[in-house]
Amino acid sequence: MEILSSRVILRPQDYRRTLEFYRDTLGLAIAREYPGGTVFFAGQALIEVAGHGREAEAPTGFAGALWLQVRNCSTASVELTLAGVPIDRAPQREPWGLVEMWIKDPDGVPIVLVEVPPDHPIRRDNRPSDR
Repeated sequence: MEILSSRVILRPQDYRRTLEFYRDTLGLAIAREYPGGTVFFAGQALIEVAGHGREAEAPTGFAGALWLQVRNCSTASVELTLAGVPIDRAPQREPWGLVEMWIKDPDGVPIVLVEVPPDHPIRRDNRPSDR
């Protein structure tokens, strides 16, 4: 099997409120719009907010989390606080070396905002130096 692309599809309870959160509060750029939905750029991924397809009896909540990398978690924390977004967990350095901060979207979908410090292995070139 060959995977060519991927995206996360959200089917919110209130499409307009969730659209405004991702577009206006988080400031994600729109990749495309279609009748009943909007697709946002989110780094190397796409997040689609669909205004259709949610069944009335569908379970609420989200079993996973969105992982969004930011340049600086402290700066993002200030921006989100000024925008009225509650911070579930303030930025802190994790044992695995990343700085993480937690928020939720209007439907309670967990969002992990991640800062990769300059000394983290993700930023290092792990190729042998004898090239």
